[in-house]
Parts: sequence; structure tokens; C-alpha cells
Amino acid sequence: MELKLLWKGMRTAVVRLSGAGLYYADKPYELVLSDGQRIKTDTVVTSVYGLAPGQAYEITALQDGETVGKAAFVTEKESVTLNVRDFGAFGDGKHDDTAAIQCAIMAGRKRSRVLVPRGVFCVSSIFLKSHLHLYLEKGAVIKGIPDRERCPILPGTIPTTDGLDEKNFGTWEGNPLDCFAGIITGLHVSDVTISGQGTIDGGAGKNTWWKDVRTRNVAWRPRLIFLEDCSRIVFQGITLTNSPSWTLHPYFSRDLQFLNLNIRNPADSPNTDGLDPESCSRVSVIGTQISVGDDCIAIKSGKIYQALKYQTPTSDMRVENCFMRDGHGAVTVGSEIAAGVRNIRVKNCEFSNTDRGLRVKTRRGRGALSVLTDIRFENIRMDGVKTPFVVNSFYYCDPDGHSDYVGTKRALPVDERTPSIGKLIFRNIRACGCEYAAAWIAGLPEKKIEDLVFEQVYVSFAPDAGSGQPAMMEGCGQMRDAGFIIRGVKNLTMRGVSVSGCTGDPLVTDDVDSLTEI
Repeated sequence: MELKLLWKGMRTAVVRLSGAGLYYADKPYELVLSDGQRIKTDTVVTSVYGLAPGQAYEITALQDGETVGKAAFVTEKESVTLNVRDFGAFGDGKHDDTAAIQCAIMAGRKRSRVLVPRGVFCVSSIFLKSHLHLYLEKGAVIKGIPDRERCPILPGTIPTTDGLDEKNFGTWEGNPLDCFAGIITGLHVSDVTISGQGTIDGGAGKNTWWKDVRTRNVAWRPRLIFLEDCSRIVFQGITLTNSPSWTLHPYFSRDLQFLNLNIRNPADSPNTDGLDPESCSRVSVIGTQISVGDDCIAIKSGKIYQALKYQTPTSDMRVENCFMRDGHGAVTVGSEIAAGVRNIRVKNCEFSNTDRGLRVKTRRGRGALSVLTDIRFENIRMDGVKTPFVVNSFYYCDPDGHSDYVGTKRALPVDERTPSIGKLIFRNIRACGCEYAAAWIAGLPEKKIEDLVFEQVYVSFAPDAGSGQPAMMEGCGQMRDAGFIIRGVKNLTMRGVSVSGCTGDPLVTDDVDSLTEI
């Protein structure tokens, strides 16, 4: 085992005890700091609070009284703490504290800390600025006011003065459309940290943002956190809850870290994905727990209009030591991925009670730039996931989702609308308590999945498994205890794969050019 520093702030640090487990440690351990602080923990990734700025620390990890790792670091320097109460914020859960918190943010300089102390601070939308450290103390809540009349709007497109181009601020499900600003919004900012033990609560409910969700009302629903064209952003430690729509939505942004977060929305809340990076690069999600009403993580790059205009895929993303539960999909690629997705690594994670585990969803119409390749899922444990593996090239979303063009299993001509899937690797994965199918894989007949690898994969079914639809596509009916159903693949490798409790053939293939089974 090795204790490694993942990140340090002014008064906080995040460490990982590598080799101790996936999300939860195989055995509890204790962190002992050189200042005398002792922290008992049962997670592989742990946040340390109560540090002093500009100070040197050493942390020792003890398991059963034995040293299993050490880490040393110096916290970042801090110039001043700006308490939002000193700027007029009430924090009583009644007053609108938007202006006071915004004033404190604007007053801050580099190396200053804007402190949100204990209390409930009601806001419409807060806008970030560069070189900001916003710290939410334990017991602090920034809570959204669900009032459309108070919330600013981000326009979908604004033409440039010369009329030759346009600027895109607002976005909705992959298209440049007007939407309300996020409860926390960053526009073209860099070097921002939001950390602490507090909570950002979107304030959404069934009578407000979650009502008539498919109807645009003035503008589309806000995100809890929206970042547009931002870089060097860190979210650490905080709880995010009751989001009006997607919870964390970085958009055309770079160098993002989401560390040790707790993201939770009700299971029946609509479209409340946990984290949806769209056309982003260099994204790290580590030690984070997500339980939401839709996909826990959904990796995106917009619909075809945005893809053709900006040609910006989501790339170089890693998801490690995370725990996903109670969502539709644990980690999903798609479906708005018209600019493509590449170099994605998901490893050392735990999934529990999601409808699907590892999910790739695309469809005709996403376009030739929609190339999904070099995507690896490794060292993952699933429990109670109904269908662990889904790759669906016929996903019936959008107004034309049920058309013959999207759903037909006939080979159509390959043209500028045809997406493609390159190499997908699923390695060292154990899925227990499944229900519908071990895997549902469907590549396009005219553009098959290039390389699909399952290696050291074990799937078992729940004794009382129910039936259901493994994938959202025409012709995919109800199933129960089905094995690996695979079609539309050029090169398929099955190495060390086993299925327990399957009522039919553990492997059914169709339109597979080459099968290597070991």
C-alpha cells in the first residue's frame, strides 16, 4: 500500500491509500497527522480538514497499528478570509443572500478565501471569478431559490458584431439553447476551488424545477453547477443535492478535478445526472460517491450542430475509486457525443443497484466525428446492477428516436451522419445479483464496433431476478437471466469470462466477424 497526496488547498488536503480497496477500504485504517489530529476512515480516498495555511504536514496511515503509508506536503498560502456574513449575508434560510455572497466573491483577490459559515444561505445564481477559493464550512448550505423571475438566463446563441460567428452560453441536452444560469455558474474563469464540508442544495422539488420537465418555461432548467469555457477547477469534499437538472455540467472546459464529493438526488428526480462533462479534456473524478435520478456519470460532446462547429471531443478523463448507486447508468458514454470521446479510463470503482453498469449509447445521426475509442473499464465490482454491460448503437432518443432511420437493423449507407465505435475494453470486473442480461451489445451493421474485449469478467444472477429491457432500442424486449448478447462487432475477444445462473446460452453472437474465446 502507498499513501499518496492527491490535492492540497489552503486548509484542506485529499489523500489516497492505494492498494487498500476500491471505494471502500478492505479494512478500516487511521490517519495520524503531525499536528496530533487523528482521523479514522473506511474509504480509500479521504479528505483532511482543519489544517493551517502555509504549513508543513506529515500524515501516517496506520492499519492494525502498523504503518502502511506516509505522505508529506505544505498547504497553500492564504492572504485573508472573507466571511460572507461580513458582507451582509444572513444565512437564516429566509433572506436572499445572493448579492452579499457575490460581493464577497468579487472582493476577493488571489490567495484569499471566501468563507460560507454555518447557516442556510438562499441564492438565485452565484457567478464565480478567477483565482477564487470558496470554502463551505461544515453545516453551511448554499440553497437555490426556485423562482424563474429571479434567475438569470444564459442565451443559447448570440451573434458576433460582425455577423460572421456566434457565441454560445446556454445549452440543453447537446444543443445551444437558452437555459437558466446554474445555482453556481462559472463563465470563462480559471484557477477556482470550491471545497469544504458544506452543501450546495439546488432547492428543486416536484412543484418547482421537477414539474413539467419536458416543457421549456421561459428557458430550460438550470444545472446545479455549470462551467463554461473554464480551466483549472477543483471541487472537493462538498455535498451536492436536489439539482434542478444535471448536477455538475462542465462545458468546453479543461483541467478539472472532482475529489471526494457526495452527489445525491432523489431516485425519482428527472434528468438529475451526477456529472456530465461535455466537450471537456483532462478530467479527474476520484473518491466521489454518486446517487441520482439518472446516469451517475454521463460523458458527452454535444449533438451534431455543436460537433461540426467546434469539433471538440471529450478526452483524457479518468474515474477512480468512486461509488455509484441507484442511478440509471453508473458510468455512461453518450448519447450526445457527436464530437466523439476518447482516452477514457474508469477503474477501481464500485456500483450498486443501478439499472446498467457500464453503458455506451449512440445512434445514427450523431455524425462521422462521433468516434468513441480507447475506452477502458477495469477493476470494477458491481452488486445488484440489472444489466452490467450495454453498448447500444440504436439508442432511441430525440424526436426522431423511434424512426426507421434510427432503429432499423438493415445496413444503411455510411455517410456524414454515421457514428463509429473503436476499441472498448472491459477487464477484471465482477458483477453479482444481476437480473436482465449479462451484456447487451449492438453495433451498427454498416459500421460495426471495431474491437470489443471482455477479459477476466464474472457475472452472476440474483435468485429472484425480475425481467426487464436491457437497452433502450427498438426490438430489445423483456429479458431475464440472459447471457452476453452481442451483435455488430468486427473483432470480439472473450478471455476468462464466466456467467453463473444464466437460463440460456451464456454467449449469443450475431454478425460478429472474428471471435477469440479463451
